[in-house]
Amino acid sequence: MEAVMPASLINDAAEQKADTTYLSRPAPGIIAALFSGYLAVGLPLPVIPLFIHDKLGFNSLVVGAAIGIQFLATVLSRGYAGHLTDLHGGKRSALQGAAVSAAAGALYLAAATPVFSPSISLAIIFIGRLVAGLGESLFVTGCVSWSIASVGPQRAGMSMSWTGIAMFAALAIGAPIGMGLYQAYGLEAAMLACVLAPAVAAVIALREHPYATPAGPRLPFYKVIGQIWREGAGLMLQGVGLSGLTAFASLYFAARHWDNAGFVMTAFGVGFIFVRVVFGSLPDRVSGYRVALWSLVIEAAGQLIIWTVSSETVALAGSLITGLGCALIFPALGVEALKRVPPASRGSAMGAFVAFLDIAYGVSSPVSGVIAAEFGYASVYLLGAACALVGALLVHAARSSNS
Repeated sequence: MEAVMPASLINDAAEQKADTTYLSRPAPGIIAALFSGYLAVGLPLPVIPLFIHDKLGFNSLVVGAAIGIQFLATVLSRGYAGHLTDLHGGKRSALQGAAVSAAAGALYLAAATPVFSPSISLAIIFIGRLVAGLGESLFVTGCVSWSIASVGPQRAGMSMSWTGIAMFAALAIGAPIGMGLYQAYGLEAAMLACVLAPAVAAVIALREHPYATPAGPRLPFYKVIGQIWREGAGLMLQGVGLSGLTAFASLYFAARHWDNAGFVMTAFGVGFIFVRVVFGSLPDRVSGYRVALWSLVIEAAGQLIIWTVSSETVALAGSLITGLGCALIFPALGVEALKRVPPASRGSAMGAFVAFLDIAYGVSSPVSGVIAAEFGYASVYLLGAACALVGALLVHAARSSNS
């Protein structure tokens, strides 16, 4: 009968058989490939809603369903992505994910063809979103695990910090590029970019060393979830605050008659990237639980500032502080999650871990919408603060149980 090995008893002999020539920094090619491929996630975000609503003539409910269905495909495919990564390595999963993501872009491009009726175009977009969800799951799980393999488990926190920067930057840059292409040249140009971005990522990835996956016993995916659920739940609770910023900041600022809602995510990004660049290796040097606990407290403070203030400037400061707090939670808890599984199950662990964040983004937005409708937009940030504090308590309990 297969036994679940706690962190303190994991046998690393299998890892010694793997390629132990680790880099001092994550392989630049892997980070570059991740950035390029993840552009395919950001490019269509502002474009598809406009196309469905303005060009095809469907209502906001249909728009929301088209955007949200990718989340469903991503969550449901995380287990497969982790299994593939554990068996064949992160490079294989990343390349497969890039190919699937390019196929999703091709479907978007087909939907823009004027020969199709609006209903057929919408159906093609829905299929494309499902394919994109699978591609994202494979690509991100592969790249994150591959990057960790390039530096070894002792620098896993630094690796996750850099992969997070690559994805955040791709979203921040991809969305305006997609909108610019759509406004200047139409949907075809924007969706062609969704094909080219993962294709470029695949070309970059092909040139990189595969970095061997550790051999040894592997846990079934459901057992991996059982091992890392506390760390995943902490990550999920952190995601509520960020979801509130992305979904409701513009409406909150408009309700207060403030003009600079566009700077909310800029302020968040400044705080987020600053901490990732300056303190990205902190989870590798001290307890990941300790880093995550204080990060969640800082996030809660930022959310409370946004909830209570009557000044636009202070609200932006609250967004900055939220970014400072959110920055290291993923790598800090990710490091602890990796310690709880055998080396050969790290791909599955990362797939399961990221799935908790997918759930946070998929569930918190509609829940926050209900709360905002009942109590006002400011209440969204009180919810974000409360979730961050509950996450801090959960992390403290996990730390105590593993000490």
